[in-house]
Amino acid sequence: MSKLEDDIDALFTLPLTEFTGARNALAARLKKEGRGDEAERVKLLGKPSISAWTVNQLYWQHRKAFDQLIVTAKRFQPAQKSRATGKAVDMRDSLDARREALVQLSDLAKEVLQDAGHNPTQDTMRRITTTLEALLAYALLPDGPTAGRLTQDVEPPGFESLASLMAGAGTIGFTRPRAAANARPEPAATVEAREAKQLREANITAAKLSLQQAKRSLADARARAQSLESAHKKAYSEAKEAEKYKREAEERLKKATSASEDAARRAQSVGTEVEEAANAVEDAKRAIEKATRELELLFKS
Repeated sequence: MSKLEDDIDALFTLPLTEFTGARNALAARLKKEGRGDEAERVKLLGKPSISAWTVNQLYWQHRKAFDQLIVTAKRFQPAQKSRATGKAVDMRDSLDARREALVQLSDLAKEVLQDAGHNPTQDTMRRITTTLEALLAYALLPDGPTAGRLTQDVEPPGFESLASLMAGAGTIGFTRPRAAANARPEPAATVEAREAKQLREANITAAKLSLQQAKRSLADARARAQSLESAHKKAYSEAKEAEKYKREAEERLKKATSASEDAARRAQSVGTEVEEAANAVEDAKRAIEKATRELELLFKS
C-alpha cells in the first residue's frame, strides 16, 4: 500500500500533459498484477486542472515555502506554550506573515507555469491564489483536502465554520499576559478591548475568505452562463441549418419519388408495347406459316 501511495504521489508530480497516460499505465499494471480494487482507485483519479496542478507543484517542488503558509494559519490557534505562559497571540504579525507567504507562493506559481510552458493568465493566478487561501483556512479545520493531490480548485470553507473556530481560538488563545513581578496589571477594559480587536481581525479574515469564494462563484456562474448562451446560439443556428437541409432533402425526395413513379409508368407502358409487339410477331409467324402451306398446295395441284 505504501508503494501504491508513492506511485500515486508520483503521478501528481508529472507534467500535466503526461498525467493521463501515466495514470492509465499504472492502472493497467495494477490490474495485470491482480490488484483490481487498487486499479479501479487509480482509474478514478481525475486529471488536475491547470490551477490545481500548479498548487500541487508548489507542494512538491517548493515544500518549504508551502509549509510556511500552513504555519501562518496555525498561528491563529493558541499554542499550548502560549497558554501556559499567558503570552498573548499577536494576530497582526500572523496576518502579515500570511500575506508574505501568499505573495511568495504566487510568484513561485508564475515560475512553475512559465517553466512548464503554460501561460500564467490572470484567471489562472486568481484560481491558484483562491486555492492557496482555501488550504490556509482548512489548516485550521480537520479533514481538509490532501495537499499535493488536488484535481480541482479548492473552495474556502464556509464563513460560519471558520468564524466559529476563530472565535473558539480567541476564547482560548487571547489570554491576558501575566503581570511582571513589579509591574502594574493592565486594566481589564484594555485587555478586553485588545482581545476584541484581535478577534475582530480574525473574523474579518474569515469574512474575506467567504467573500472571495462568493466572488469566484459569481465569476464562474457568469462564465458558465455566457458559455451556455454561446452554446445555445450555436445549437439554434445548427438547428436552423439542419431544418434547411431537411426541407431540401424532402424536396429532393419528392422529386425523386415523382421521377421514379414516371419511370415506373413508362416502364409499364413500354412493357405493354413490348407485349403487343411480341403478339404481333406471333401473328405474323402464323400468317407466314399459313401462306407457306397454301403455296405448297398450289404447287402440288
